[in-house]
Amino acid sequence: MAWTGNLSRSVKEIRFLFCQSSPASAAARDFVRNHYAEIKARNPTVPFLVRECSGVQPQLWARYEMGVERCVDLNCLTEVQIDRKLEELAKIGESAKTK
Repeated sequence: MAWTGNLSRSVKEIRFLFCQSSPASAAARDFVRNHYAEIKARNPTVPFLVRECSGVQPQLWARYEMGVERCVDLNCLTEVQIDRKLEELAKIGESAKTK
């Protein structure tokens, strides 16, 4: 996850939304538990929000410049797949800055 060091250059906010107990949200819960500290340490100015809601499908939201937001579904993904989704969202933010 070396790429996370540049996250603050492209993303203004990261938001995870998941259920506290559903199997579909298990990997999202594990990802936050295992990677929150590293991501936050490398990007202390980027808000990293975690929202738990019973019965909700797991989602990852990224907010960019000018309030633009993107959402990806995390339903039944693995931690590795979630890492790739977050990296993709970061790349979207980088490419938007160069346009």
